[in-house]
Amino acid sequence: MPTNPTTGRRPRVVIIGSGFGGLFAAQRLRKADVDITLVAKTGHHLFQPLLYQVATGIISEGEIAPPTRDILKKQQNATVILGEVVDIDLADKTVTSWLLGRETVHEYDHLIVAAGAGQSYFGNSQFSQFAPGMKSVDDALELRGRILGAFEMAEAATDPAEIDRLLTFVVVGAGPTGVEMAGQIAELARRTLKRNFRNIDPKSARVILLDAAPVVLPPFAEKLQKNAAEQLRGIGVEIQLGAMVTGLDANGLDIKDTGDGTTRRITAATKIWAAGVQASPLGALLAQQCDVQVDRAGRVEVQPDLTLPGHPEVFVVGDMMSLDKLPGVAQVAIQGGRFAADRIAATVAGKSHKEKFEYFDKGSMATISRYKAVADLGKIKVTGFLAWAMWLLVHLVYIVGFKSRLTTTFSWVVSFLGKGRAQRVATQQQVYGRLALEKLGPDFEVAQSGGLHGSAADPVRIDAPADRTVA
Repeated sequence: MPTNPTTGRRPRVVIIGSGFGGLFAAQRLRKADVDITLVAKTGHHLFQPLLYQVATGIISEGEIAPPTRDILKKQQNATVILGEVVDIDLADKTVTSWLLGRETVHEYDHLIVAAGAGQSYFGNSQFSQFAPGMKSVDDALELRGRILGAFEMAEAATDPAEIDRLLTFVVVGAGPTGVEMAGQIAELARRTLKRNFRNIDPKSARVILLDAAPVVLPPFAEKLQKNAAEQLRGIGVEIQLGAMVTGLDANGLDIKDTGDGTTRRITAATKIWAAGVQASPLGALLAQQCDVQVDRAGRVEVQPDLTLPGHPEVFVVGDMMSLDKLPGVAQVAIQGGRFAADRIAATVAGKSHKEKFEYFDKGSMATISRYKAVADLGKIKVTGFLAWAMWLLVHLVYIVGFKSRLTTTFSWVVSFLGKGRAQRVATQQQVYGRLALEKLGPDFEVAQSGGLHGSAADPVRIDAPADRTVA
């Protein structure tokens, strides 16, 4: 068993993030002679591609967010720490995390940074108050509350103009997430909620998908872009392209048409932001310390082996890395995490390893609605039911855990073969909780239930050398 001659310990691997890159890297190192510390600000691994199904009541959040501790419980060399990473010191080889007023310092010999990305509003952060993104369980639950709540408020309204505002849903961004979200809202209104109300007809709801780009699904082949647009229109989705959002408030959106420069207003109560991502701020923090650049999305430039210049022990993977214009998709994160883990395992064992990360593109898929999807598999282009069936199979394969696969399959059977959706619970707390916390800001006592009040507790140092204090 290899040990560090200075400390007498096994090499320490710190992994930041429990998403695809971080989790798959940790699992890849299960047989390596290392001690792994996985630090993440949530206690679950999130299968992000299915968040829109949580938001539209098809599946529950638990089906796509299994506990990280449960996933790694049999992996004896892995420890899970809950906390948000607030600092990385490349010189001292430390990672600092924060949880409920307690600061913890983790020392490493090897580091994998897979902190992912959040929603980007392209410099208009104020839009987030009225148009949640689609990057977390909180986002999905808030959107579920907003979507279902809009129908409930419309049922109680008497002013026709107010009913129209409440029954207008706008999805900003015509990439895979936006397309899938718009399709499911349309199906929810036209199929699931049929005969659920007495004063309104849910089928009268307008679902608008808009984007400044000239096409839907820009990464896909032209044939599939056209097919997807046709399928969306077939289920009642209005597609508005070349439409740039210049303003957004509680009552609607201001739009500028890029073709002729004209401006107009869309009145809508529910807005969903599915356009653009911004890498974790940790990318900029790393870039400052090793003299590299970050791109417009905040992704840090990495070497061909996914390491930082001058720091062969630090790997950056997934949505945080910028390399060869690779897309920010799950497969890039999974393959990058596994590559980094293999490099570390080989280094520890004194074996040779691959010098360069090579991404294998397995294709792209997007579901439109029940029985409708498109799949771009290189030379093979598939649409309709076959693409939809392929989409189901691929997503089931990558959902972590047998129980999650089983319950997700059952939920799909209920929703796609029947008309019901089991997950239609929505609360005011889901809708307004995020806004309330943002308004309270630093006045909010984050440690109400944790017992830590006032100033931060003394830092806790993990795996500190013998001459340092361990709390």
